[in-house]
Amino acid sequence: MAIALGTLFGRALRRWPIGAFSRNQRGATAVEFGLLALPFFSIIGAILETSLVFLSGQVLESAVQDTSRQIRTGQAQGIIMNAADFKARVCDRLFGLFGDCSGLHVEVQTINNFAELGISPPVDLNCTANCSWTRPEIYTSGKGSSIVVVQVYYKWPVILSIGDMSLANLPEQKRLMAAATVFRNEPYS
Repeated sequence: MAIALGTLFGRALRRWPIGAFSRNQRGATAVEFGLLALPFFSIIGAILETSLVFLSGQVLESAVQDTSRQIRTGQAQGIIMNAADFKARVCDRLFGLFGDCSGLHVEVQTINNFAELGISPPVDLNCTANCSWTRPEIYTSGKGSSIVVVQVYYKWPVILSIGDMSLANLPEQKRLMAAATVFRNEPYS
């Protein structure tokens, strides 16, 4: 019975022109490209966006460190008078990566000792839409030997999002980027 069924099946296949389709190889490359293009370009896009986010985070960190050094050494006294001046100094060192620097949030404040240090983001991480800054910008650079905490935040727009795989940690496809430093001012007068 099995031999008869196999023979019958074989005869049906010979009469039907499937053999012609299996021998024709033209267009195989186009079909393979069509199948692999979306995953390939998605991976390339994810790599590029991740690289750009890490690069921008490093540039923000370096800009905050460089600008904070002016406070630490006393060079900022009389030059940087408020948060807007500090923000402009940081923005000068961002190499155009952040586009509009008005999105930066700056907090420069003094504390009495290192034990009371508390760094937290000025945005509600559980918000569901239009997350605005929860604290005002401040600038208090202190005087010689003061302990200064500098925090700078930015809501980076995330472009590529594939389902749950996204770099965004805020609603509206944004990622909160932060740079902070704590130091004791040099004993300048």
